[in-house]
Order: sequence, then structure tokens, then C-alpha cells
Amino acid sequence: QVQLVESGGGLVQPGGSLRLSCAASGRTFSTYPMAWFRQAPGKEREFVAGISRGGRNTYYADSVKGRFTISRDNAKNTVVLQMNSLKSEDAGVYYCAARRIDGSGYDNTGNYPYWGQGTQVTVSS
Repeated sequence: QVQLVESGGGLVQPGGSLRLSCAASGRTFSTYPMAWFRQAPGKEREFVAGISRGGRNTYYADSVKGRFTISRDNAKNTVVLQMNSLKSEDAGVYYCAARRIDGSGYDNTGNYPYWGQGTQVTVSS
């Protein structure tokens, strides 16, 4: 199993940047493909970005391509989401998630048995 703890959320103005981090427990972090999801009030949880075990492959929702970057450091058991040019529609609770098996379906919440508690991102002037 793996336990995930997110940090780095907060209040930012439109156009600003935030860096979210997800710290994972355990010595097998490098075996888990990882992803970030977000959930706005009254909406379903949606995929934001994903990254393969070694970090070679990354995946993004169309709404964040070119603005967000996902990365991981397997030596430090962390995955990071760098968010630039933030918009009001980026606001929500951001969750880090881990899946056991790589392959298609990074955007499917059902493929992720492990979730963090979430960190709030507010984009407002």
C-alpha cells in the first residue's frame, strides 16, 4: 500500500502560479503510476495530469495542457504539479492518486485505489 499527502494549495490570483506536492510513504513508490485529479463544488472529480512509473510518459487534460506540468522524483517519493497561468475554473480540491497498473485509463478515477486527502486551490482576485 501507499499513503499520499498533498500540500501546496492556497489562494492565488488569476494568472498566478502554484506548486502542489504529493508525498508518498513506502519503499515502492516508483512502482506506482501517479496522477492528479481535482473536484470543484457540485462537480465530479476530474483528471488533471498523470505520469508513468519512471516519469517518461505524462498525460494532461486538454484544459490544462501548456499550463500545468507533472513531474516525479522517485528518490524522494514525491510527485509535483506545477500550475501556471491559473484561471478561476482551475479552482477546487486537488487530489493525488496512485494506481497499481500502468497502461491506458489515466483519466479514470476507478483505476486508482489510493488517494490523498486533497488540498484546496482557490483562484480569485
